[in-house]
Amino acid sequence: MLSLPPSCRIWLALAPCDMRKGCHSLLAEARLRWPGGDPLGGDLYVFLGRQRTTVKAIWWSPGGISMFCKRLEKGSFRLPALQPGQPTVAIAASDLAMLLDGIDWTRVRRQEFHEPRRSLADRG
Repeated sequence: MLSLPPSCRIWLALAPCDMRKGCHSLLAEARLRWPGGDPLGGDLYVFLGRQRTTVKAIWWSPGGISMFCKRLEKGSFRLPALQPGQPTVAIAASDLAMLLDGIDWTRVRRQEFHEPRRSLADRG
């Protein structure tokens, strides 16, 4: 599996991408889809094919560009419900793991965690 630094952000392109593209073409695609992003900055960029049976991910690590590819022999990759017209989304590493493992995000819900109340009065 991928070993990414904790500071790495994961960006998922929601519009289909041509899966014939290689590393350098996907870097150019990342520059187009994330105009303010830096594909050589260490973030991970994830692309899906038109039929969502193939996923490719690229990231820059010290020494060069890396590419990961996975093609499903049966079924398709499932995405969560997203805002209409949203071209890209930032996802968590756990979301990427679910995507690559073929988990249907429409049936998954996150547990609500307790967040302590923070105020200046609590600091004693």
